[in-house]
Amino acid sequence: MASITLGGNPVHTSGELPAVGSQLADFSLVQNDLSVASLSTFAGKKLVLNIFPSVDTGTCAASVRKFNESASGLENTTVLCISRDLPFAQKRFCGAEGLENVVNLSDFQDGAFGKANGLEIVDGPLKGLHSRAIIVADANGKILHTEQVAEIANEPNYEAALAVL
Repeated sequence: MASITLGGNPVHTSGELPAVGSQLADFSLVQNDLSVASLSTFAGKKLVLNIFPSVDTGTCAASVRKFNESASGLENTTVLCISRDLPFAQKRFCGAEGLENVVNLSDFQDGAFGKANGLEIVDGPLKGLHSRAIIVADANGKILHTEQVAEIANEPNYEAALAVL
């Protein structure tokens, strides 16, 4: 269980992020068109998983914008923005913002992705949502970098995440 904060107040996650050097676990997440994406959907691609509580918060929106800006220059890399938001909310946000370089995926159905990766917030006002975290994997699914952002309101370390690519 990771200890993080929200506005300086302690909250906890359901576990720890997967270890660097381990394999990224398969997943089933809902795309904006309501189809299901899994790890095999992105086979052969390096992946940046930008995970956050909700696209409707300022910090989460900023991280999607920042990764969208960076994604266009990343070779053989796909940025996945993952939250428990409904796919309709994710699509609305990206459409309104003109964000076309990231893939939004929703864990709204059962939160299985968050639980499997130790990301589910288990107490506090955001209970049930995902904590803010980054996971970077190579084209073979080997995890190269992880970051559990200690304060939910803070942005991740973009430079550290992108440097391992």
